[in-house]
Amino acid sequence: MKRFWKEASVVEDGGGWGIALDGRPVRTPQRAPLAVANPALAEAIAAEWQAQGETVDPAAMPLTGLANAAIDLAMPGPAVFAEPVAAYAATDLFCYRDDRDALLQAEQAAAWNPLLAWAEARYGVEFEITRGILPIDQPPATVAALRTAVLALDPWRMTALTPLVTIGGSLVAGLAMVEGAFDPEDLWSAVSLDEHYQERRWGADALAQAQRAAHKRDWDNAVRFLGLL
Repeated sequence: MKRFWKEASVVEDGGGWGIALDGRPVRTPQRAPLAVANPALAEAIAAEWQAQGETVDPAAMPLTGLANAAIDLAMPGPAVFAEPVAAYAATDLFCYRDDRDALLQAEQAAAWNPLLAWAEARYGVEFEITRGILPIDQPPATVAALRTAVLALDPWRMTALTPLVTIGGSLVAGLAMVEGAFDPEDLWSAVSLDEHYQERRWGADALAQAQRAAHKRDWDNAVRFLGLL
């Protein structure tokens, strides 16, 4: 799509804040008004539109994309939208430890055990921890409680949670981020611990580094979205 507007601005919209391009309201892909409840988020989204060049680049508008997902997908069907993320309760990264490398095991325990302990105290659950990659069953009560925690989120936070969990492989880390329980950089270090450890041991791989950098950008965008809510 070619840029057709000169100015992107924020306008009040029924108690919320919408985005307008030369006075014309922006709509989501499903044709709903692109309106948010927080003026700071609206200003940041408007800035993404204002920063576009002659050709619109959706990849350069991550906050717009998250807002679109919240409005078009999470709001109409929160239970359906949340289910793939809630399913990570049964396979959380932090419950799977290396079965051969004692040094890696120690780093995993130091980084991951405090996060699991937080979740156990916060949600009244217990986790089963294993070594190796063979799947184990988490207690049904744990899976149910974490699913309930996801469904209790508003559509905006539920939307931000989604990339955090799918990138990191940990629902615990995603919920800790949403609740502001840990520093975002510490959580990123936790979910990327295995990659950094292997890089220190075996050396850097350019493709792996590029993929991790892309994931970090998406992670940071979700964190920023949360911070603007």
